[in-house]
Amino acid sequence: MLNQGDKKDSFDFTFLDRDKINYRNYHERLMGLLRVGGVAVFDNTLWGGTVAMHGDDILEWRISVRQAMIELNEVKEEEVHLIATMANRVVAKSTSPSKGLLQSNELYQYVLETTVYPREPKPLEELRSITTSHPRAMMGTAPDAGQMISMLLKVVGAKRTIEIGVFTGYSLLLTALTIPDDGKIIAVDVDRDAYEMGLSVIKKAGVKHKINFIQSEALPILDQLLEDKENEGTFDFGFVDADKVNYWNYHERLMKLLKVGGIAAYDNTLWGGSVAMPEEEIAEWMRPGRQFTIQFNELLAQDRRVDICLAPLGDGITICRRIC
Repeated sequence: MLNQGDKKDSFDFTFLDRDKINYRNYHERLMGLLRVGGVAVFDNTLWGGTVAMHGDDILEWRISVRQAMIELNEVKEEEVHLIATMANRVVAKSTSPSKGLLQSNELYQYVLETTVYPREPKPLEELRSITTSHPRAMMGTAPDAGQMISMLLKVVGAKRTIEIGVFTGYSLLLTALTIPDDGKIIAVDVDRDAYEMGLSVIKKAGVKHKINFIQSEALPILDQLLEDKENEGTFDFGFVDADKVNYWNYHERLMKLLKVGGIAAYDNTLWGGSVAMPEEEIAEWMRPGRQFTIQFNELLAQDRRVDICLAPLGDGITICRRIC
């Protein structure tokens, strides 16, 4: 196909799930076949979690493929992002300090160090470091989920976005870094102090002009936007990481504000893995959020206005693409 001139740079998408030992060879050739902006998806890139395990702990038949996956994941300088579909096993009672839901801390760290941190812009790394001093640092967007948000923004060509729940601004900053220079973000949060904690990094990154931060509850702001009919169907992307009790209320309003083809992403939709646990095994403080999250997930599954995908990144992030 590469020898046929009309095939070069002509494909939009490809999916691979075959002999893993040739993944790198496939990748090299796909870089000539995919157009700029095209997407390649490689399955099984964590190889049952073995990529983060010692060789002695792995069944012999898996070892050679494990090495091929490690080599593929270490390709850091290509001009295309790889979305890896991960077969995750939730450790429901995990005491991990990370937000990851993978089967071990080592595996989550492998994902971060192999595919996330090497591509993380320096301002995001700085903001993530600053956030660690906040007493509620765990509220920050998980960097692996952030990486996916950045890709979604690029795929949809986002220019006008809404963010509900800002905290110190990790997801806000990555959005501002990703959208065009004349792009705009309406960012709403009741906590200005947390936002200002990361504001110096946002200013230093030169993207403050893209952000309209509003200190407020989110529902009144969304309703104000909807009062102007010209706002309906004009937003490309919405990210929600706020009070779980109102997720469905936010969703209903975003379905009017987003254009058809626009994307809404909702964070924490696995709620620490508790959505799949018996309620009596869950800490008391987590139960209300668990119940709201379960209800929200059930409602989304029935909503024919959107395509949905629940990705087990960070604490779970559900992607909704408006289709009507």
